[in-house]
Amino acid sequence: MEKNFGSHKFIVDLFVMKNSLLFLGTIFLLSLFACKKDSFITSGDARLNISTDSLRFDTVFTSVGSVTQSFKIRNDNEQPLQLSEIKLMGGNSSSFRLNINGVATNQLSNIAIAAEDSIYVFVSVTVNPTAANLPFIISDSISIQYNGNQRWVQLEAYGQNANFINGLSITSNTSFTNTKPYVILDYLHVEEGVTLTIPPGTKIYAHANAPIIVDGSINAIGDAFNKITFSGNRLDAPYNDFPASWPGIIFRSSSIDNIFQFVEIKNAYQAMVVDQPATNSNPKLLLLQCSISNAYDAGILAINSSINASNVLISNCANNIAVQGGGNYSFTHCTAASFSNNYLLHKTPVLTVLNFVTQNAAVVTNELNANFSNCIFWGDAGFIENELVVGKQGALPFTVSFTNCLYRSQVDPPNAVLTNVIKNQEPLFDSIDASNKYYDFRFTKNPSPALEAAAASAINKDLDNNGRPVGLPDIGCYEKQ
Repeated sequence: MEKNFGSHKFIVDLFVMKNSLLFLGTIFLLSLFACKKDSFITSGDARLNISTDSLRFDTVFTSVGSVTQSFKIRNDNEQPLQLSEIKLMGGNSSSFRLNINGVATNQLSNIAIAAEDSIYVFVSVTVNPTAANLPFIISDSISIQYNGNQRWVQLEAYGQNANFINGLSITSNTSFTNTKPYVILDYLHVEEGVTLTIPPGTKIYAHANAPIIVDGSINAIGDAFNKITFSGNRLDAPYNDFPASWPGIIFRSSSIDNIFQFVEIKNAYQAMVVDQPATNSNPKLLLLQCSISNAYDAGILAINSSINASNVLISNCANNIAVQGGGNYSFTHCTAASFSNNYLLHKTPVLTVLNFVTQNAAVVTNELNANFSNCIFWGDAGFIENELVVGKQGALPFTVSFTNCLYRSQVDPPNAVLTNVIKNQEPLFDSIDASNKYYDFRFTKNPSPALEAAAASAINKDLDNNGRPVGLPDIGCYEKQ
């Protein structure tokens, strides 16, 4: 019995030993597999996904800097991957600067990326001042090395030297030059009795907190081939399309004799604010062959003032033209049009004309004389039924007239004189592409009702400086060619 028992005991011990060895072997294999999973992949065929092979920065003004851009480096393997080096090839002398996975450095070694994980590299650029007046190209590259491989991300920026204005009051008659753009970083103030002259081709870029305040006069006369530009100073996408990129131009109570011709004003909060009447008999603001676009609050906001405008395009502003508190106005061959896009919804009429304004909770009225001839007032339907709003309070003299104008409205504006108007007929502009932010308000493809429907006037050129016929010109700021 003891012998048999010993035999059975031997068999049991052997069975336990074999299973223990099998268990230990399994643990060992799992450990090896786990170690393999936790170790860095070293194959030259390891998959590394870099989200771009180039970064481009639009115009960057010297010493101002730029928005930060980034790209992603992703490890698409089931094991961790170690980058041996990420390096900005220009080093510390480069105009570019890197932040690698949260570390502000232009060179970093032994960067681990977990399996199926990623890191980010942030890139910014600051342009060093140079004597060059024209745009110049700055380039560099980033080297990414791993497992014997080398990948590249190319960097490119367009830089430009500029005249910087950081809180300047102009106290005597001054003329800008057009050799370099002007960048306003704080404010520009034209004092009373002083004239600022801006020549053709001048480009003026204002910072987000930098208004242009005019107590004196601005004489900004460009030409058809060398227009004067006012815009925000962020020219890199997507900021170059943002409304309210800068405050705008404010003509205060003492300002007189402002002339703008062949001027483009875009991306402001309030592009032009014209406050109070001129102190002489001339219009406070003369606008000739100008365009105003993409203003967040108002293209033209006039408060009991005086404006004479011809061949002016005011497009895609929250309030294209807003007249408050009376005044004297003449708009001839102008186009005011708005279409909703990703930045601005067309939710207010393109033209509002009121002889009153609310000040300190009190309604103040003034005389109003506003004449609109050969103009288009249009916007996409959806929020607004009437693109013209005319409001009157009190008994002071009040004249608002529309002659040979084309507009969209369900109800004619009250208290207005309408002569030969065209209602609710599509002007058939050449191109309205809100998704791509492309707008062409000319008439080139379709027989628009605006063609040859204007009254004869003394305006013999259009916004493009093309000639208008002596008889039967087109309505709006453009003449069909």
